[in-house]
Amino acid sequence: MEDTLLRELLTDSRMLTLPKNQFLVTEGVVDQHIYYIESGAVRVFLQTEFEELTIRFGYKDSFITSLSSFINGTSSEFYIQAIRGTQVRAISKQQFETAINTDIRYLQLYNAILEGLVIQQLEREVDLLTASPSERLQRVLKRSPRLFQEIPSKYIASYLRMTPETLSRIRKIND
Repeated sequence: MEDTLLRELLTDSRMLTLPKNQFLVTEGVVDQHIYYIESGAVRVFLQTEFEELTIRFGYKDSFITSLSSFINGTSSEFYIQAIRGTQVRAISKQQFETAINTDIRYLQLYNAILEGLVIQQLEREVDLLTASPSERLQRVLKRSPRLFQEIPSKYIASYLRMTPETLSRIRKIND
């Protein structure tokens, strides 16, 4: 049912093609869309005074948005950028809200998406708060075994809060 429901939801969506490095969302903009990734990959990051902090990835068959901006209608704190050529389907907030308010199945789909995001966020917090760099890498690879096929190492290192050199050293030790 979920695949059929998803196809129905995406029927009226707008296809966007993003070349490598193009931004889907930038800091300060209100994100009025939720995006379904058809192909390619994106990263969500914060820009601080000193560095970019990657907080999430999205690739084929996943949803991505600046969630707090989308839900609250506030300016995004995040950037969403294509890591390589990427195609996404953009579903407007109005379209999405109409769907979830008129059909319980869409509301259930939305709840399942949100539950997945909450679980991912909790797992990430546990990784960053309790595990050594090597353990963080192993936990992430267990959840996303294709990560290195989808995402460049420099972004994975940022996500894991380590330098690219540390990531490389840990990967060599574990191979």
